Amino acid sequence: MSEIQSEVTKTGMPKAVPFIIGNEAAERFSFYGIRSIMSTFLVAQFFNPSMNPALQSVAEAKSNEMVHLFVTLAYFMPLVGGILADWFFGKYKVILYVSIIYATGNLVLALSTHNLTFFTIGLVVIAAAAGGIKSCVSANVGDQFTKTNEHLLSKMYGWFYFTINTGSILSTLAIPLVYSKYGPELAFGIPGILMCIATIIFWSGRKKYVRVKPTGIKKENFMSITWYAIKTSFSNRNGQTVWEVVGQKFSAESIDGIQAVYRILMIFAFTPIFWAMWDQNLSEWVLQATKLDRNLFGYQLLPEQIQTFNPIFLVSMIPVMTYGVFPLFEKMGMTPTPLRKIGAGLLLTGITFVIIALIQESIDKGGHPSVWFQILAYLILAVAEILVSMTCLEYAYTHSPKSMKSTMSALYLLGISLGNYFDSLVNKSIANNGFFAQYTGAKYYWLFIGIITGFFVLYLFVAKRLPEKSYVGVEDTPA
Repeated sequence: MSEIQSEVTKTGMPKAVPFIIGNEAAERFSFYGIRSIMSTFLVAQFFNPSMNPALQSVAEAKSNEMVHLFVTLAYFMPLVGGILADWFFGKYKVILYVSIIYATGNLVLALSTHNLTFFTIGLVVIAAAAGGIKSCVSANVGDQFTKTNEHLLSKMYGWFYFTINTGSILSTLAIPLVYSKYGPELAFGIPGILMCIATIIFWSGRKKYVRVKPTGIKKENFMSITWYAIKTSFSNRNGQTVWEVVGQKFSAESIDGIQAVYRILMIFAFTPIFWAMWDQNLSEWVLQATKLDRNLFGYQLLPEQIQTFNPIFLVSMIPVMTYGVFPLFEKMGMTPTPLRKIGAGLLLTGITFVIIALIQESIDKGGHPSVWFQILAYLILAVAEILVSMTCLEYAYTHSPKSMKSTMSALYLLGISLGNYFDSLVNKSIANNGFFAQYTGAKYYWLFIGIITGFFVLYLFVAKRLPEKSYVGVEDTPA
């Protein structure tokens, strides 16, 4: 036993780690670099190049619609990418080949800054590719570890998370500056170069990766069992419940997993509205920033650079919340359970939009409010993200059996997709003078405040009645 322990302590990080970290840093720089300038570029280049004030609200709505559709696709595709990797091709092939497609999309984007049709095609390719590899990359990290070095896995994921936020911070600072000084071709070209580098880095480590073989199509998967349960509910069950009938065809382990998914989905049902509002900080808030006094300690910030406060606040607030705020509430007798954290996060998200709505009211009246008010909203939003996003991932892990943890990750990302799709529908309606056209200016933000208020009240009723079942430390029984 001592020899095994000795071997475990002596084994270091897998040799594939530097290639995975390098690949992720370059890819995230590329993705967030494109997002950082997309909103303002679409307005200035395609939807209102003459900067006619009468056309500005419609132009901004068209831009927001495209941005949110881009994110919708990017967060829907992890489900597809995960299935392709797990069932058919394996993670390595999916990451490599899709990365090549990703880089091609970047090339199309950089060469199409004067052609909306081809620019849109580039965005579609990038969103599909970025989403397609998203679920594979983080799982590929875990595949590299064995019993001999699993004690380093937590440290590795820490570096992985740090890499994502570093790529975001650097790109949202640098790319807007390049866009301002040298134009869109170079600003969109640099992310393309970084994506090519990411692909080369990943390919360079091909001989060092542990490659988990695809399993083929799993018969007892979430979709097949759910579809069978739906059909059973409309058939003659001879007095049996739906799950009793389903249990005659599928294993008890699989059915328990599906039921766990449905319990978690009752909570996840509240995440689309959170993401519908959160993702506006990278689109609607950026457009609002063009109308603010952006002087910060004598330096004039670019509108697209203000979103950099999001990852900065997020990284800095995680230890504050983990080691300061949560223990303080624990001592006060108010245990910050996952359900309480999520509820508090929804409430804080509403508060951030109250700040943004008040800023917009000042702008609508001809004012030029300080960027400090928007920075305050970014700070509160970072805390809300910790409370909702990180907690939902924790809740999904602890409340789902081992066989369903990957499914829950994909379903969680679908919540981001749904939230952004709702944003795109609202903005499309505004652009086409539809029902939501009455909600422009500050009214737009008050609309979302009203929606999240309704969701928050409903959440209080649902969370109170939700049964708890933790699977931490519980091994799945063989099927």
